[in-house]
Amino acid sequence: MIDHISLTVADVAVSKKFYDAALAPLGFAEVAANENFVMYQHADGSVFGVSQGIAAPIHFAFGASTHDAVKQFYDAAMAAGGTDNGEPGIREKYAPTYYAAFVIDPDGYRIEAVCHAK
Repeated sequence: MIDHISLTVADVAVSKKFYDAALAPLGFAEVAANENFVMYQHADGSVFGVSQGIAAPIHFAFGASTHDAVKQFYDAAMAAGGTDNGEPGIREKYAPTYYAAFVIDPDGYRIEAVCHAK
């Protein structure tokens, strides 16, 4: 399952206006924003965001059911040629139970596995 996707955009204000209008009929609502990003969430929990100033153009986060699955994702990705972008661990800056690992795939895409369970 995809947990969240984010895109890098040229102008967050322009993109916010566009996505506010385009995503509302699909059931997404803004949950956080500042001059550098805006985040939308659907009732099913999926999240879509746009941000400015991040080097990679797209970021995928796959949902994991356990912390062990996040670690297995990280180990498998690293063994298959991924580049470390953040070892498995709690990311309190996102949420107290945000346990994630970050890798960069062979084409430079930022890929994450995240578990929100305690």
